[in-house]
Amino acid sequence: MKQKKIPMRMCVGCREMKEKRALIRVVRGPDGNLSLDPGGKKPGRGAYVCRSAECLTRAIRQKQLERQLEVQMTPEVASGLKEELDRLEPENADG
Repeated sequence: MKQKKIPMRMCVGCREMKEKRALIRVVRGPDGNLSLDPGGKKPGRGAYVCRSAECLTRAIRQKQLERQLEVQMTPEVASGLKEELDRLEPENADG
């Protein structure tokens, strides 16, 4: 029996290849706004980060999200994404 291929994506924070479902998608929607896309179904340009505040912070600090999503990120948007991640992953809020 043929084994199902597992989709892999690279985290823009730590640059590690991981299973797509282990990562969370950050999407720039058609309106230009950035948001997290836990389901991976929102329309727009996406980039993947680990489900940790550490990787999201690193991706923002190194401007990887700006580069991948072709957008200028304000500090307000960056903190909004971090808060959104904290709400999604309460067990990772400490890190």
